[in-house]
Amino acid sequence: MSNFMLIVLVLITGVLTAGTQTFDQYFHRKTLRYDYIHSGTRNKEQIKPGKLISEPYWGGSLTQLIDTFGFGRYHFNLRDAKSGTLIYSRGFSTLFVEWQDTEEAKTKRKGFRESIVMPFPKDDAVLEIYRRDKKNVLHLIFSDKIHPGKEKIMTRGVPSWEKRDIAVHGDPAEKLDIVFLAEGYTADDMHLFWDDCRKFAGYLTGAAPYGEVSESINFRGVGVISDESGVSLPGEKIFRKTGLGASFSTFGSERYLMAEDFQRVRDAAGLVPYDQIFIIVNSDKYGGGGIYNFYATGTRGNKEAGFLLIHEFGHSFAGLADEYYTSEVAVDAFYDLQTEPWEPNITTLIDFERKWKGMLLPGTPVPTPAIPANEQTIGVFEGAGYSARGIYRPYQECTMKSVRYDAFCPVCRRAILQMIRFYSTP
Repeated sequence: MSNFMLIVLVLITGVLTAGTQTFDQYFHRKTLRYDYIHSGTRNKEQIKPGKLISEPYWGGSLTQLIDTFGFGRYHFNLRDAKSGTLIYSRGFSTLFVEWQDTEEAKTKRKGFRESIVMPFPKDDAVLEIYRRDKKNVLHLIFSDKIHPGKEKIMTRGVPSWEKRDIAVHGDPAEKLDIVFLAEGYTADDMHLFWDDCRKFAGYLTGAAPYGEVSESINFRGVGVISDESGVSLPGEKIFRKTGLGASFSTFGSERYLMAEDFQRVRDAAGLVPYDQIFIIVNSDKYGGGGIYNFYATGTRGNKEAGFLLIHEFGHSFAGLADEYYTSEVAVDAFYDLQTEPWEPNITTLIDFERKWKGMLLPGTPVPTPAIPANEQTIGVFEGAGYSARGIYRPYQECTMKSVRYDAFCPVCRRAILQMIRFYSTP
């Protein structure tokens, strides 16, 4: 049995017992937000607890409480303190772990304001946070006891930004709920944001496979008001005062567009029920970013806005990896070639059985030659994950490889549909 499968079995320990219980036995139908400071250097990290915040909505499923994907650089479990039963879990990644791979992390210590959310427990619970190492092994790095009835839990204290339903098809518990957040829109710009929400919802449902299951998706928007229009461009020495503090040139990469303070992002998102966050940035510059179960960003005014949305959302929602291997943002040795990556659309062939091997036609060579005859073939093409050698992708071209709107390969489409079903199962 592979290391990955052992990890998955560990993660879902208690699923059978938890699955026989009802949501209402363990949880109130609202959100508990756990804020913390995630700090460290290249080789060290620390999690320091912050505030506990009660939010009025629970946008997640009432039945799919236990993570079964095993995606993300981190994973958290919530256990009932009295029985030890696993009652909720999710995988996720963070901006901090990406920063650890930068040159700055070699010599400096830095902290990031992060946050995780869970359904609000009725009784005492234990939170456990794990980190995945380069060999895909999860290690417990933090734990804390939560006492809902005893400790101080804050309620929301953020500005009453306008919120709107963009396209709502049903109960949040039975739909994938996406919230669009405004960034770099002043009060006078807000009419543009609401138009953009409708456009971006259309970009997503206009692409396969989202369009096939559009009735399973709810879209809402929160009009975060900024003092200045636009967004910071450090490379051009332009700095804007915006609601979420997003900036280009994140970690020195010109087109990487992220907001370092995730708690500010959560403040806005929590005004509505949500599963996933997409920040629409008021800029015409090409750029964006996406981190699994964190958030994604993209600019509104660029001609490739539709591509930016579905590519970055592919990262943040479905855990899809970048399939390109020649780029100015490419990095060396991002993946351990002796370990199978957790992302569903790339492989090192170490544990190909659990990837898309079952989708190959009989006789498909592995690796698969990138020749014209194989342009529409599901195969194993070398070059992915920022490396030209040793990492393989399933298709010659895909939205996760090239700037192509509505061009997800069959393997990525399958991964997206599996995730949509997970969120929208009654």
